[in-house]
Formats: sequence, C-alpha cells, structure tokens
Amino acid sequence: MATTLLIYSTHDGQTLKICQHLEASLQAKGELIDLKSLADCASLDWNKYSKVIIGASIRYGHLNKALYGFIKQYKAELEQRENGFFCVNLTARKPEKNTPETNMYMKKFLELSPWQPQMQAVFAGALLYSKYGFFDKFMIRLIMKMTGGETDTSKDIEYTDWAKVDVFSAQIAKS
Repeated sequence: MATTLLIYSTHDGQTLKICQHLEASLQAKGELIDLKSLADCASLDWNKYSKVIIGASIRYGHLNKALYGFIKQYKAELEQRENGFFCVNLTARKPEKNTPETNMYMKKFLELSPWQPQMQAVFAGALLYSKYGFFDKFMIRLIMKMTGGETDTSKDIEYTDWAKVDVFSAQIAKS
C-alpha cells in the first residue's frame, strides 16, 4: 500500500499539532502516513508516496523560505502525486479570512509558488504568549492590538478549528 507523506514547517508547534491530528485521522481511515519535518526532507524516496500534503505556518507575515526551495526542487514529484497544502496563521482566526480564497497568506503563497496544490486549506493557529521570548511577545502583542486580537499576555489561545481540520482530512482520504 502506498503511503501519504505529511510534511510540516512550524515555528511554535501548532502546524505539527495539526499534522499529528491529520496523521491520526488518516491512520484511523486505514492510510499509511509518513510524518516529516521540512528540515528532514532533503532526501526522500518519492516512489513510496502516493500523496503529499504540506503544512506550513506564517511567522511575521512569511512562510519558511526553505519551503519555496523545497517546492522548486521537487515540483515535478509533487505534481506526479495527489497533493495538498495548508497554511496556518493567526489571521485565519477571523471567519472572513479563513479560506484559501480569502486568506492573504494563502493567496500570496499561490502567487509565489510554482506549484499549485490540488487540495488547499487555511487553519487558524495558536497564540502562545507563554512560549514567546520578550521580543516575540512584544511584537505579537503589538500585531494583535493592531488587528483586534487578544493582547493579554497571560493567556494562551488555540484558535484552530479542529472540525475544519477533520474536513480537510476527509478530503485527503478521498483523493
């Protein structure tokens, strides 16, 4: 049986948490999953994968630059399989900005990427003030203030809609 490759690029761990949720959900549907960090994907045996799903988080308005290099290097391999991409960001906490069509980070990714994923999703991330150092806490609090988000640094908030992640999992399983 072919395996689904699930790749993640995360900064604070929420994208990994979403990938682990997808992994468990897909395994429950009988799929074989290989979960890997983008940093561990320098040499892959592409022949063992029938599907590839990539999840990446936004940090200060940008995806990990290594993601674009990976896509450029392996565009043909990605396109030869069922494939998908999801973006994790705090902007997606707002209902009017949580779809591939309405999320500015997903739209920017699709403009910059030579690869156009077949399946696409956008998930809200987590605001984890307790994990941030002084600079990040200050900057993220400032961004939250400007965008009408939570500014109480004593709170951690998980905005991820797990039911929406399950819908994406079902879409992956059907492909």
